[in-house]
Amino acid sequence: MTLTNVRNYLQQLIDDKRLATIFAFGIASGFPWVLIGSVMSAWLKDEGLSRSMIGLFGIVFGAYTINFLWSPLLDRVQLPFLYRWLGQRRSWILLCQIIAVLATLSLATLDIQHDLFFVALACLIIAIACATQDIAIDGFRVDCFLENEQDKISTAAAMATSGWWTGYALLGAIPFFLADLPGVHWPQIYAVLGCIFALLIIVTFVAKEPQSHRERTQADLEARYQATLGQQHSTSARLLAWFAVTLIEPFTSFFKRNGVKTALALILFIFLFKIGESILGRMSIVFYKEIGFSNSQIAQYSKLGSGLITIIFALLGSLFNQRYGIVKGLFISGMAMAASNLMFSWIAIAGPKESLYFAAIVIDGFTQAWSLVALVAFISMLCDRAFSATHYALLASIGSFGRTVVSSYSGVIIDDWLDGDWALFFILTALMVLPSLLFLYLIRHKLYEIERRAKCEG
Repeated sequence: MTLTNVRNYLQQLIDDKRLATIFAFGIASGFPWVLIGSVMSAWLKDEGLSRSMIGLFGIVFGAYTINFLWSPLLDRVQLPFLYRWLGQRRSWILLCQIIAVLATLSLATLDIQHDLFFVALACLIIAIACATQDIAIDGFRVDCFLENEQDKISTAAAMATSGWWTGYALLGAIPFFLADLPGVHWPQIYAVLGCIFALLIIVTFVAKEPQSHRERTQADLEARYQATLGQQHSTSARLLAWFAVTLIEPFTSFFKRNGVKTALALILFIFLFKIGESILGRMSIVFYKEIGFSNSQIAQYSKLGSGLITIIFALLGSLFNQRYGIVKGLFISGMAMAASNLMFSWIAIAGPKESLYFAAIVIDGFTQAWSLVALVAFISMLCDRAFSATHYALLASIGSFGRTVVSSYSGVIIDDWLDGDWALFFILTALMVLPSLLFLYLIRHKLYEIERRAKCEG
């Protein structure tokens, strides 16, 4: 990797305005995880709820796991009024953001002790709206780059990752700093967060809708289905063809494109890759507070520090992927991800030492950035641009399964299985990474073939 490679990479970041838009949309994707993730966990903890209950509260993130079920609608359904004004992707993004902002502001009016059901309902609405927003944002990112721009996939993944962590960590530090101020309570903090989310909507208005041949390809597929039915001009044939292209073709296309065995192998790898990290992440705020770190320290290290480190390493990770390939990036980042979890076991044994906290955040930020950039770029490479939102949502939902449904039981693991032994908990999360690396090794030849095919198509 030469200085010329670095210089050309930085020049690409400056010259391509699409990358700035992808970064900004990444912020909008990451910020909701503050609202219903780390901040909600801290609020629930301060209200005296158990670790098991806090973990189970994360089931609302299940919306990110199943959003592929309605993702075909975002490739096909044109929203009245908004479509002509903003286009397919931005119209859906705007609608979801408005719903999420209103639900966030509603949390500012609730009391957890008396309104726990409505707090959970508001979090569920935010999760569904923002999981849908992510479908449109991911489709927007994939649509931005043509078939002959495959070399920019990893760069776009880095910008999306950097933006996500800016929204999750940098903006996510604000509520924790506010929480340590005298007289400031969590409902007031949610009012501030709702206003911040409202400001992010500006990006949706100023972004440029990407050009796409999606509609023409889908129309050709509809005509083909109607011809197969033999009733091209009947209403029933047109309706059946629309449903076939909307609900069936995106999924059959993925298996046809990769072959059934390879497609299943890819799905299994994506599912396994992030399980350990996601289980750790769900309990991280609870761990920091129990071990003795203050809200301000959490904001300083886990939010600001982690965010800045992740952004820097995301860019370096994408540069490595451009030079040596996405699959090798997955291997290296996966091994580092397993090792980094052991740093938290050290903290659990040594106690709340800031030097260890800082070291853990640096190492964890590096591994999270590199692994996420490699995974996002890899999933983007697998997408058929005629169904980009659906394909990305399908694969990302599988990858999110561990981060949502499985990680919801992280509190049960630490409480019931490990009897509160944090050190053993983090060792277990490190071991959870290993099966995915073994599986990655076993299917490496198929992955290299897919990577070469993407480059040839470009």
